[in-house]
Amino acid sequence: MGQPLPPRGNQFWHRGHYYARIHGPAYVYPHGWGYRRWWIGARLPAILFAPAYFYSGWAALGLAPPPPGYGWVRYGPDLLEVNLTTGEVEDVIYGVFY
Repeated sequence: MGQPLPPRGNQFWHRGHYYARIHGPAYVYPHGWGYRRWWIGARLPAILFAPAYFYSGWAALGLAPPPPGYGWVRYGPDLLEVNLTTGEVEDVIYGVFY
């Protein structure tokens, strides 16, 4: 699949295509956390599985639905597709949100 490209102006790159970035609601990191880049294969901590961090607006972005047992989790400006059983990051989209 190769390395994901960084955002370009008002677009983000995912699986061979650029998509329009969006203005999302302000993101509130969990207490004691700040921005970090997650990568495929990393495991998210349980604190990020709170309902406030799940993102259900993937269709409006033009993204395919996550497979059964997976979900999109927002972390700052990025979206992470996560295995809901293991917490393993399966896909990362950097810079989706302004």
